[in-house]
Amino acid sequence: MSSTPTDTTVAARPHHRFWPARLPHRITPPATSLWDNLVVSARRYPDKPALVFFDQTMSYRELLAQSERLAAHLHAQGVQAGDRVMLLMQNCPQWVVAHFAILRANAVVVPVNPMNRAEELKHTITDPDVRVAICAADLAADLLQASAALPAAQRLRHLVVSHYCDAIGPSAEIPPAWQAWLGTRHALPALPDGTVADWAQALACTEAPPAHDRTPADLSVLPYTSGTTGLPKGCMHTHASVMHNAVAGSLWSNSSPENVALLVVPMFHITGMVVGMHAGVYTGATLVVMPRWDRELAGRLISHWRVTHWANIPTMVIDLLASPNFASYDLSSLVLIGGGGAAMPQAVAQRLFEQYGLRYAEGYGLTETAAPSHNNPPDAPKQQCLGIPFMSVDARVVDPDTLREMPVGEAGEIIIRGPSVFSGYWKRPEATEAAFVSFEGQRYFRSGDLGRVDEDGYFFITDRLKRMINASGFKVWPAEVEALMFRHPAIAEACVISTLDGYRGESVKAVVVLREAHRGSTTEQDIIDWCRENMAVYKCPRTVQFVDALPKSGSGKVMWRLLQEQEQVQEQAPAAQ
Repeated sequence: MSSTPTDTTVAARPHHRFWPARLPHRITPPATSLWDNLVVSARRYPDKPALVFFDQTMSYRELLAQSERLAAHLHAQGVQAGDRVMLLMQNCPQWVVAHFAILRANAVVVPVNPMNRAEELKHTITDPDVRVAICAADLAADLLQASAALPAAQRLRHLVVSHYCDAIGPSAEIPPAWQAWLGTRHALPALPDGTVADWAQALACTEAPPAHDRTPADLSVLPYTSGTTGLPKGCMHTHASVMHNAVAGSLWSNSSPENVALLVVPMFHITGMVVGMHAGVYTGATLVVMPRWDRELAGRLISHWRVTHWANIPTMVIDLLASPNFASYDLSSLVLIGGGGAAMPQAVAQRLFEQYGLRYAEGYGLTETAAPSHNNPPDAPKQQCLGIPFMSVDARVVDPDTLREMPVGEAGEIIIRGPSVFSGYWKRPEATEAAFVSFEGQRYFRSGDLGRVDEDGYFFITDRLKRMINASGFKVWPAEVEALMFRHPAIAEACVISTLDGYRGESVKAVVVLREAHRGSTTEQDIIDWCRENMAVYKCPRTVQFVDALPKSGSGKVMWRLLQEQEQVQEQAPAAQ
């Protein structure tokens, strides 16, 4: 479904004037499986810490050995080549072991959001035809409830249950709010009509795993992505598509085996999985793993383990800088920091540069593109910018209706072509066909995101294709308004949605989290007045709602759709009364 751009096509783009001098425009990744990356790193650095979890470390030798033993257990339970195996847990060493064990068994990883509840889990059992799952003990109840509600032929037949506390030492500082699920050993559940193995029992398997036979063209992972409508769709990624961005990500960040990376972006999410875990294992880096975001824990881990690389969501950086204990943390070891999912407020990026000399490098990508399709050059980033097309990638901005390429500075839909683009949606040929277009004789993936390109070839997001507010004929892009509102000294976070307006059709509403010091002293009208002074009147929020926190997904992104849906429910309520 995807193809690698030719050298001629890639070389013609204006952004190559800003390309890192040390790097080629495209790469030839290893023609091996993702499992081989772990084998190579374990052979090269057997005693080097691969994973750090609170106060415990796991060497590359042990990571390889545990993955081999778990793969043998899966094979003994009937997992065959190409079978899909669910992986359901928070970030932890067992997640990495399980991921590579599934690959070692020649199977396909189905990474699932640990925030999903039983009703959502049904779909990730039935759609990929999962019969074997590996999950954390605290999540087993919902998974078993989902399985039990299905017809007998579709239920899980085997479950491997892990315990976070097994990977934590006695001196670990666990946030009190996490103690119940992270620091506690949960009882082993029963699986009606199936079998359950404790993690230790599974790793005690003495049988031999099958011969590893996966090629670059074979399916490796099947992450699920939500769209504007319908149930989540599985994105088919091969060993080759993930391998490309694991290798490219390592090269782009000037990585070496001496890297110490903070891995806090969830690994069930494509960014944490590819940019965090796979790139780190390919490099032979040390990965400091956080199960969830906690700013105080992050500050301690960066300081103690001398973290050098940190991929994140901008909201994490904002939160850490707002910590009352921030002055006690030592961030001087950081040499590269960046992320995506939302624009980094300019004021925050400026503080990072002035205080630490760090240029926050934003990137852009989707589940369908194996994380980055765009990235800012580390030595020449632009703020609040997606960056330039990534290694081996060609991207354009076109009119979403006519597919005409848009002139510099004009908004259109971003389309993408490259070796990291997925093969298609699992069991959804119609959706797959709709996701691709023919442009200049080549097949490009339609991102569904609106953006523009500047004269230097850097891409800027305008917004989701469907996320636009039409106020009296004026198009308002929420992402732009949010970026402007971040400049207000009282605003910690903001999400802009539309609200019905009898005169204008739609008006702008801002849902705002105030900084602690400004709560009680700043009013909604203060925010509105400030906006009127700092942006075009048609963009200004007509209403402002203060909340204690914005809803966020498991990957840390603000769930603007949820806020929009809640607003619509409130608007409909008076009419129903």
